[in-house]
Amino acid sequence: MLSTVDRTKSLVALPTARRRHSRAAAGPAPAGRPSGAAAEALRIIADPRTPTYVTVYANGRRRYSYWRPLDSTTGTGGCYAALPTADCDELHAAGRITLGEPVVDPNRTTYRVRTAARVQPAPVRGGVAQIRSRVA
Repeated sequence: MLSTVDRTKSLVALPTARRRHSRAAAGPAPAGRPSGAAAEALRIIADPRTPTYVTVYANGRRRYSYWRPLDSTTGTGGCYAALPTADCDELHAAGRITLGEPVVDPNRTTYRVRTAARVQPAPVRGGVAQIRSRVA
């Protein structure tokens, strides 16, 4: 970790996401709900205060990252933090997140990552009166 010149206390280690592997949860998560780490990544992406990006390098490597704001109470943050690539790729494949317009550089391409717009269910035709007449 980097330290600052005028800081007398030791730096606080930032918490990291821990993956729990259990035999009961060996199968894939249900299609409607993302797993724990994917749900946390989706929560961060959905927060409009944390701009999230994916960088695709020339060799094909992808890296999802977001800006972690500075926390005045702990003095941590103020830097980019990485998200788990496999979980974010699953969210993208499932259509839960979308990629914005590319910013192309000779060595990499960067996209803004946003949550996908939810599709509203089609309204019921005829309204409540027609449904009540069908039941009676």
